Order: sequence, then structure tokens, then C-alpha cells
Amino acid sequence: MKKNFKVLFLVVFVSVASCSFTTKEFNDPDKDKLLLDLITYVLQKGHYDPKDINDQFSADVYENFINGLDPLKRYFIASDIAEFSKYKTEIDDQIKNKDLSFFDLVYGRFQERMEDVKKIYPEVLSKPFDFNEKETINVDYDKLAYAESKKDLKARWKQQLKFTTLSGYYDLVEDQKNKKKGITSSEEATDNDIEGDTDFSKTDKKSKTEAKEPFEPKSLEELEKKSRETTKNSLDEYFDFTKDLERKDYFSIYLNTIVEEYDPHSNYFAPPEKDRFDLQMSGKLEGIGARLQKKNDYITVIEVIGGGPAWRSEKIEVGDAILKVKQENEDDAVSIIGMRIDDAVKLIKGPKGTQVTLTIKNVDGTISDKTLTRDIVELEETYAKSSFIEKDDRKFGLINLPQFYFDMENYKERNAATDVKKEIIRLKEQGMEGLVLDLRDNGGGSLRTAVDIAGLFIKKGPVVQVASAGNKEVLEDKDSEVVWDGPLVILVNELSASASEILAAAMQDYKRAIIIGSKQTYGKGTVQNVIDLNQWLRKNDMGDLGALKITSQKFYRVNGGSTQLEGVKSDVVMPDRYSYIDIGERDYPNPLPYDKIDAAKYTVWDGYIDYDETIQKSKARMAQNEHLTLIDDNAKWIRERRDEKEVNLNYKDYSADIDKRKQETKRFEAIDKYDNHLTFESLPYETALMKQDTTLSDKRKRWHKNLIKDMYIEEAINVLEDLKLNNIKAGKVADIKN
Repeated sequence: MKKNFKVLFLVVFVSVASCSFTTKEFNDPDKDKLLLDLITYVLQKGHYDPKDINDQFSADVYENFINGLDPLKRYFIASDIAEFSKYKTEIDDQIKNKDLSFFDLVYGRFQERMEDVKKIYPEVLSKPFDFNEKETINVDYDKLAYAESKKDLKARWKQQLKFTTLSGYYDLVEDQKNKKKGITSSEEATDNDIEGDTDFSKTDKKSKTEAKEPFEPKSLEELEKKSRETTKNSLDEYFDFTKDLERKDYFSIYLNTIVEEYDPHSNYFAPPEKDRFDLQMSGKLEGIGARLQKKNDYITVIEVIGGGPAWRSEKIEVGDAILKVKQENEDDAVSIIGMRIDDAVKLIKGPKGTQVTLTIKNVDGTISDKTLTRDIVELEETYAKSSFIEKDDRKFGLINLPQFYFDMENYKERNAATDVKKEIIRLKEQGMEGLVLDLRDNGGGSLRTAVDIAGLFIKKGPVVQVASAGNKEVLEDKDSEVVWDGPLVILVNELSASASEILAAAMQDYKRAIIIGSKQTYGKGTVQNVIDLNQWLRKNDMGDLGALKITSQKFYRVNGGSTQLEGVKSDVVMPDRYSYIDIGERDYPNPLPYDKIDAAKYTVWDGYIDYDETIQKSKARMAQNEHLTLIDDNAKWIRERRDEKEVNLNYKDYSADIDKRKQETKRFEAIDKYDNHLTFESLPYETALMKQDTTLSDKRKRWHKNLIKDMYIEEAINVLEDLKLNNIKAGKVADIKN
């Protein structure tokens, strides 16, 4: 698929739309038809840029619904597609007439094909595979044609099952080799991928301990048989889950296919999904501490929650796909590829203190097992935190902001802006001469907090423009208080989105801060509202209809440019591992376009005397930096590995490919050993808390340890050193202005 994964960020506004724009009644007794009618009507009336429901719209829904059900072309055959194709340009008319003929045909045929496959895989897996044959499998499913017959489909499944079994067999052979040497690996690297494309990259370093139990080696035939059994058990579990799916589950997929034609952030929430969305917005998180989303049959990590098990383990990151789940009391893992996200989450979640092993396909293409201990997510780690930095005889401050958070019940109770303000004041008390605000991986949150934080660095003025249905609103900082008017650097990356982009863009337009990071940020310049669909019915005896998240507004910078698609372009570009991976808004299907509106009236900050010169100095340093070149080479290498689509099914060739990847990654090991020679310290108030809270102490020690390896922080400090102010006397920094 063109898009490997889709990142869903917290919406900037959550509200209930008014139903005042219609008097239309929705009273169809068929719930599916009523939902189709209601959702398309609300989209046409409330979406920022409603689509024409025409033949092209129909063709897009046609392609995306079929691909959504069978993205890897393992179920439908060519004759099915030929039969479906007569509806390719008729779906628009069916939507208008509440006709479900296309859905009913595809849904019914999919059920038939799943039953066919349930007979194929047990038969194939009953016989040994020959791993000495010279054979390859192409996992570029976009370019794969549909099987011409059931016989061809069986051959396709046989090859895929051989691939899956080979990868499991390789793991067993490697594990046995280690045990013969008297060692065991706590994290075995695997290359299992039952229904996905596979790349080979570096494997995790193995922590080796002495084996405690007597080891009895098995023959290669026994290991092959065990791998086949594991493959079969995994598929048995998968189809056991699918048998519980109901027609309404597939109809929700169909509705979302229609909704997502408008833009990638508009979604239909069936009742259970709406409950989960509300839970996420409230910040009450449990389990492994990661937000997950399903796209093209894969359950993908879209956010790692600070303080949770995934975050503490340092094993999981955004973009990782979870392929299998194994409970601590079970021998075999269950494949969750193709599984409903509700069912996958049930497997991943569990009681506090229990362990779960996840088979992960990492961002860099590696596939490995990660064991996590479930826990309640510690929300404190999602809040702003600061560190004092010393370099030679100069002092600087760092504030890390993971989210633009706020209390939904009471904004004044706690929010990102008030916390950042407190940290600035504390850092100033320690003699801070320059400030780094770290917005890397910050996916957004509250728009109001972004405006308020911008106000900490400027006297007054517009921060962001918001447009909707011909109307434009300029959101301003109206408070003349300036908490910090010293040198300011903001760090961003490809995952800095939404509210992060608003703040970074405003500070860039005002020339208040220098932006350092990725070539551009994520590029999400839209606002979504959540609409309760039940409010539209005067009488509703059909139960909960769920909700619709709909894009209703767009952001614009104060200079008039949109952050949509373009994001914020860094003043100083520093590559990272995401540099050549498609993860931005521009890589979504159906994103809203970039455009411009008139600029707001604002005055560029005149506090620096060498703003442009400082940027040029930084660029010159980066151009000569060998470590940065190594990071860029690693990013290119990751992209190349992800683009490889031919995988060997001959054991010797397969094993040789993995060994080759391991050797290639050795040149990149220096990236994790970098030392920026900066000193990081917690502020006095936190140091006092650490004496009573050892957990907090451990968290800060680990954070500081990672900061020492961070060359982006190092360059931010270099830039702060270069920036010269013209509005303060030597040796002094800004005081709070009332």
C-alpha cells in the first residue's frame, strides 16, 4: 500500500455540531440505510470541503473498499473483481438512493472466500516444506494481480505459508544454535510476517545469560514441523476471531471508506469506537501505554504514551506494526494481522503486572519480539518537564513538551501553557541564558494552549488564523506579559503536528525563534469536530448510532500560508531516521490541499541582531558534521530496506540475507554512542521531590542519559550561543513584565 501507516492525532476542537442547518428527517427503518443517508448528509453540509459524489467518487470508494477487505489479495479472485466492476461508477447513485447492492455483493463474496481459505491452509501445512528449493516471494502486493482461479489462490497461499514457516524455522534454528553454546536470548530477532511485506535490518542486541535447564537438541525436521504447527495455530486463532465478526462490523468499514474519501481525518465511529475515542481524549490510558490504529490489515503504533510500559521499555516507537501477541502463560503467539482493532486491543491489554510478548515490525524493517509488563500509564510523563544545561561557563534551559494538554473540565486547573510558564520561571531563577523548547514527536492537542504558549515569548499579536465555510477568525495573544525574551530555539521533527506546527510557525513568522529539525513537520493543518449522530433523530429505537468526526476548519499561519501538507520548514535541517519514510499528511490518501489566505497584521520581533547570520552559521556546521552524515546515510539505508520486495524462500539464501543486513548495520552503531559533552541537571524543586520518589529519579536519570546522546540538543545550544540580543543589557536576561 502507498501509505504504510496513518497517524491520528488528538483533535484540536471537540464539539457537538448544531443540527440547525437542516429540517430533513431521517426515519428509514433499515439502520444501515439510515446511517448511510445521515452520514453522507452531514458530510455534505458540515465538511470544510465537501466532495462531489460522482463517478470518480464512486470509483475511489470501489477501489478502497475492496482493498480494505483484501489488501494483500489473498481472498478475492479475478472473476470476483470482474463481477464487482460493474458497480465501479454506480456507487455514487447507490449512496444517493440508499442502495446497498455493492456492499452486499462484496461482503457476501468475502465471507465465501474466507471459508475457502479455511480449507486451504490446514491442508498446505499438513506437509513439510522444502527449504532447499530456489524460490522467492514478491511482497509488493500493490502490483500483484488477483489469482485467476481457486487453484492459483491455493498456490499463492502455499507460497506465503512457506514464507511464514521459513521465518519461524530460522528463529528456531538460531535459538538452538545459541542453546548449544550454553546461552539464551531474551529478545530473539525474528522475521515473521504472515501477511505483510518484509524487510531485513538490524536485529536487537541480545542479552545473553547462562542456560539453566538441560538442553536436548531437535532435528531440523522436528524444528520445521514445529514451525508449521505454530503457523497453523496462529491462523486458527485468527479465523476464530473473524467468525465473531458481524455484518455491522463490515458495514462500518464500508461507511468509513466513504467518509475517508473526504479527507484522512474524517471518520465514522461505531458506538464502541466512540467510547474508545472519548477515553483517549480524557487521558485515561492503561495497558502497554500506546495508541494503536488499524490500516491495511496492520495494527500500528501511532503514539507512545510517556510513562507507560512501552515508553519505559524503550522498545516500542511510532510506526511500529504489531504482528503477533503472546500471553505469558501461552506457548504460541496469535497473529493479529487482519484482526479487528477491538479484538487486537483485548489481546494486548491485560491486568497490571502481567506480561505480554509482542512480535513487532519496527520502523527500520527489523522484526523482533518485545516483552512488556502491563501497567497503568503514568500520565505525569505526558506533562512538560525541564532540564538545566551547562556548557563551559554558560547556562541554558530545556523544556520538553510531549503534548498540548489541558483539563477538559477546567482549563485553568492544569494545562500545557501554565506548566511551560512555571518551568521558564524556574529556569530563569537558575540563570538561564537561552531556552530550547523541544516539540519533537508532539502530535498536538489544545489550540488554546498553543496560543497561550506563544504569548509567553511575544508581547501581543496574532498567533494563528482559523478558516471555516467562508469565515476567518484570528486567534491572538492579548496579554502583554512576556515571560521570556531571551534567545529561543524550537526543535521539531516529522511527527510534530497540529498545535506544534501552529506554535513553531508563529515563532518562525515573528522571527522570535530559530526552528531546528526535520526538513518539514507533519503537515496537519485541519480542525475536526465530533458529532453525535443520535441527536439527529427525534425518535430512535435503533440503539446507539455512534458519531462522526468531521473536518470543519483549516489553520493558517499569521503570514497567510497553511500548515496543511507543507508543515513548517525548519530553518536548520537535521536528518533523522524518519527523513525518507512516508509518514506525513502529504502521504495520506485524500488530504485537503495547501492554500493561502491574506496575512494577519503582525510585527516581526526585533530582539535579535544576527538572526539570519546565526541560521547560516548553523547550516555551515551541519554541512561539515560527519555524525549527521552518518544519520542521513542510516535514514537512506532504512528506506532502501523498506523498499525491498523480493524475499528468498531458500533457507541458505534467506539466512545469508539476514547476516548481510546485520553486517551492514554495524557502521551505524556509532549513532547510539554519540556524546554531546553537555551537562544536564534537574531543577532544585525536582531534586527535592526525587529524594522521596525514586521512580521520578530513575525517569530523569534515563532522560538525561538519552539527552547526552542527542546531537540536536547540542546544535540547539550552539545556536543559542550564537544569537545576540539587542534589547537587554549584557549579563541580564528578561524579567517578567506585568
